Amino acid sequence: MAKRKIVRIDEEKCTGCGLCIPNCAEGALQIVDGKARLITDKFCDGLGACLGHCPEDAITIIEREAEEFDEKAVEAHLHQQREATQPHQHQQEHQFGGCPSSKVLQFKAPQSGVDSSPKESSVSQLTHWPVQLKLVPVEAPYFQDADLLVAADCVPFAYPDFHKDFLKGKALVVGCPKLDDIQFYREKLIAIFKANTIKSGTILFMEVPCCFGLVKVTEDAIKASGKPIPIKKVKIGIQGEVKYDEETGAFNQPPNFAHPH
Repeated sequence: MAKRKIVRIDEEKCTGCGLCIPNCAEGALQIVDGKARLITDKFCDGLGACLGHCPEDAITIIEREAEEFDEKAVEAHLHQQREATQPHQHQQEHQFGGCPSSKVLQFKAPQSGVDSSPKESSVSQLTHWPVQLKLVPVEAPYFQDADLLVAADCVPFAYPDFHKDFLKGKALVVGCPKLDDIQFYREKLIAIFKANTIKSGTILFMEVPCCFGLVKVTEDAIKASGKPIPIKKVKIGIQGEVKYDEETGAFNQPPNFAHPH
């Protein structure tokens, strides 16, 4: 093998945030065991488009012996990824058997009492099933004319009034940008935004660095869809508080929370 330029990922620096993955046009990177990794040398062209998207400077370009870049293999790899996110495949999966956890259900959230007692926070505001981003059908009926809530799956555990303050009146999708395939998330969200009339989006993510990947892929998906969908971004602290950071953009307060100083 001849020497050529290729990316190198410093595992000590990498937090597994996944921001590099949607910015690799060849799909050469994946999150494996909580770290970004190069799938195979032949998928990497060595141009380093992913470098500027790593907040930890964990990616560099080095010169070493490596298998030659294979454009045809990349095309086949990207085609396989696209096929995995085609709407008709998801519809067939949900309509014709498969895992019962994937069965599409739509229902009304229980009505809370007329008074605003503390018990109101315990009333479920979920109106549909499934909610996992991997499982939801692209053209699910609950996405039409919806306010979409994209939530990291740790948020409902950290934030005690998740249903009352954030979920009420919204269609929900959840996922983990560190443990799941973030490129799949990007393609799935693009398909959802293109296929449905989404009125607005809210992104709920944890303060840990890897979780910001969910913000990035959602923003990228909206941009790729070509639709001017307004979004709000809210960062949740690991002790359940609403946090604000300038990197998240405009902060939109949930009910019953004072703006942080």
